[in-house]
Amino acid sequence: MTEWHTASAPGKFVILGEHSVVYGKPAVVLAADRRITCGVRRGRRNLLNGEPMEFSRQPHFRYLTRNLRHAVEFVTRSDIPAGAGLGSSAALAASVALALESMAGNDPDERKLVDEAYGAELAAQGNGSPMDASACVHGGGIGVNIPGTENRKLWRISRNGRVWNVSDVDVPKMTFVIGNTGIRAPTGPQVDKVRRYASRSNFATEMIEEIGNVTLSGYEALRKGDVETLGRMMITDHKLLSILGVSCKELNKLVNAALPFSYGAKLTGSGGGGCMVALTDDPHRVASAIEARGGTAYIMNAGSEGARLETSLPDGPVFNVPVI
Repeated sequence: MTEWHTASAPGKFVILGEHSVVYGKPAVVLAADRRITCGVRRGRRNLLNGEPMEFSRQPHFRYLTRNLRHAVEFVTRSDIPAGAGLGSSAALAASVALALESMAGNDPDERKLVDEAYGAELAAQGNGSPMDASACVHGGGIGVNIPGTENRKLWRISRNGRVWNVSDVDVPKMTFVIGNTGIRAPTGPQVDKVRRYASRSNFATEMIEEIGNVTLSGYEALRKGDVETLGRMMITDHKLLSILGVSCKELNKLVNAALPFSYGAKLTGSGGGGCMVALTDDPHRVASAIEARGGTAYIMNAGSEGARLETSLPDGPVFNVPVI
């Protein structure tokens, strides 16, 4: 039997700048300590977790296997909740891309993996930035379009007249708590919602610009280890995202539950459901407050290692890859 080639990639959470980053504004993203793992091997037919692969309903896999001339078996494992704003889509794409590169006998190259993962994201969602793909491939922390980080630059990606300069960011020792509403909210429709709003409203474009300004202030606080200012910027960012219409009552409920015990809290990801994130020195108390309001809490350390090769598939539940 052909050997398995296995890779994993972390999830991510956005602490500042989601949605505005689609328009070339700054963002700061941290790799999460939860991962997706994918094993691949040549096969007689295309299989996903033992079932026939329907590429018409699996845009990530369709894109990433576009140049293959043979069938592939895929097995996936995950401890990242899908559709929750924690980068499951990008982590899946990054882990599959790296596993396929290993199967082909190629040396891993971060930039190529980012291009592959971002392309798969676009195939699945139709729009978006390379932010998630960059965070899941590189790991640690990344800044997007942050002035003054040229000496830490990782790569420059452009599309449709927009440019994203991605840089490595130091991640101080911090503790976050993720609160999951349990409401699945795919990224594509949320991005499109903001696009439609911005196309007809100068007010919306002003909010996008202001999110960019808040992100820059928050980045400076992160760089200095000033958690109090960073927390305030997170709160402001959540308010602006709410004005853009991408929050919801369930997210707001969890944010409000976390705030008394946190430096700051906000939605993370595309919104409409999914998750929020709180920066805190009292994670267990924040987790209890979130769960008391009906959420599922994950205490999260930031700055995890990026996409990497693994020696074997881990034990755990099969990741049921969402279809379109």
